[in-house]
Amino acid sequence: MPIPLLSLPVASLQVGRPRTLGEPGAANPLQRAWTTALLKAPVIEAHWLSELNIDGDEQADPHNHGGPDQALCVYPGVHYAHWSAQLGQRMAAGSFGENLTLAGPCAEKDVCIGDIFQYGEAAVQVSQPRSPCWKIARRWQEPLLPQWLQETGFTGWYMRVLRPGRIQPGSGLALLDRPYPEWTVARANSAKYEQRHDLALVAELAACPALGQRWLRKMQGRLSGALPLNDDANRLQGPNAG
Repeated sequence: MPIPLLSLPVASLQVGRPRTLGEPGAANPLQRAWTTALLKAPVIEAHWLSELNIDGDEQADPHNHGGPDQALCVYPGVHYAHWSAQLGQRMAAGSFGENLTLAGPCAEKDVCIGDIFQYGEAAVQVSQPRSPCWKIARRWQEPLLPQWLQETGFTGWYMRVLRPGRIQPGSGLALLDRPYPEWTVARANSAKYEQRHDLALVAELAACPALGQRWLRKMQGRLSGALPLNDDANRLQGPNAG
């Protein structure tokens, strides 16, 4: 069970709209044309946060990204030293397309599904871990990066917006409530990946009322047998496998 955090300091706030990159028909799949909103830019002025996103921010693939449970993407800045060493290049705030890059030592083991925070005028709630996908690999030209993110558990997480409002870069997130302290983001990741065969644990996660709908459907599909327990390949590799 994590030690309760009074606040999460925010190092940087980023927004971005979809862009098409790459070269159509390139022989290397990592260099082919693709559309993404991963390349976000930091903002220095207050922005409106709605139930779906920050003003000026969009998703390139609304079928798999975005929606009420994924209004904000959050990543712990403490992990970037690891990825800078792993990739041999400087990784800084916003490198994984997150809206909020956290400062300080806070990580997935310190934050729980269902945690409610005050952020400026808004109230936000942790909904589910981020599931790394093939677009991060293409962004950094490293086909194994999504797999590494998943294996380390350095995934970051998503937040839903309970109360819209203006948010200010430099403002921290103040913890208001922690209704499910047993479900750290790290433990939710473990239930989906390392301990995926422990169906009792999967069922426990599926029973968490604050869990995001996409993760809930995934857990329910595994429990019913409608989905295989190991179904990550398409998300992790996608068109990069070609």
